[in-house]
Amino acid sequence: MKTNLLLSRLSILLIILVLSSCASKKEVVYFQNAGDFETIVDRNSFTPKFKVDDVVSIHISTLNEEASAPFNLYRGPRTGTSLAPQSVDYIIDQQGEIDFPVIGKIKIAGLSPEEVRVLLREKLSEYLKDPIINIRLQNFTVTVLGEVNRPGTYPVNGERITILEALGLAGDLTIKGQRENVLVIRDFDGTKVYHRIDLRTKEALDSPVYYLTQNDVVYVEPNESAVTSSQLDNRASIWVSIASVLITSTVLIITRN
Repeated sequence: MKTNLLLSRLSILLIILVLSSCASKKEVVYFQNAGDFETIVDRNSFTPKFKVDDVVSIHISTLNEEASAPFNLYRGPRTGTSLAPQSVDYIIDQQGEIDFPVIGKIKIAGLSPEEVRVLLREKLSEYLKDPIINIRLQNFTVTVLGEVNRPGTYPVNGERITILEALGLAGDLTIKGQRENVLVIRDFDGTKVYHRIDLRTKEALDSPVYYLTQNDVVYVEPNESAVTSSQLDNRASIWVSIASVLITSTVLIITRN
């Protein structure tokens, strides 16, 4: 009887340990309410905007290179070297402005790249004919932290990135990450805005943070399984000791019998 009781307690202990580390399918599957062959129209009219402290590359070109040269900033090579001049980027100051050659101060914070092109084309019209304006955000990065396989800060090529693409760069969520409560921290000129998104539903595609902006931080919280597992890890020595005592006691009783 004592042997059976000890074996039963040991079995219950092992079952509790296994079940505490399990996660249900509903906790880990994305877009669970999306139907087969369902068509979802993208209603998210996201347009990237420039922010204070952004680093922006602007290059003006025309058929007449000499005419457009004064409107481009370059860092010249050292005398006697064969190095080509390097273009200089603009940093948006605390007033949301950049100091553009010839034209002077221009406020571009809060504008999209296309809106800046229109603004510059208008201001350059008295100097240049049909200028080609290339604009690129140089410091577009997103940071992904928490329960992902490769947390870190990732550079973004292009003008926008979705939260799914950012999580893909980080190797996707671990099995212990909360899909229903992913936090996005966004900075608007010094003001932090917090927004949560549920990746288990198709409505995530319409979330205001589905498209990320420069310097967004994505944080994936641990689910209950991860929290329980952490608690068990903290008490590992106790559990090992208890299991060792039970096993030793069982062996001794069986040996004596």
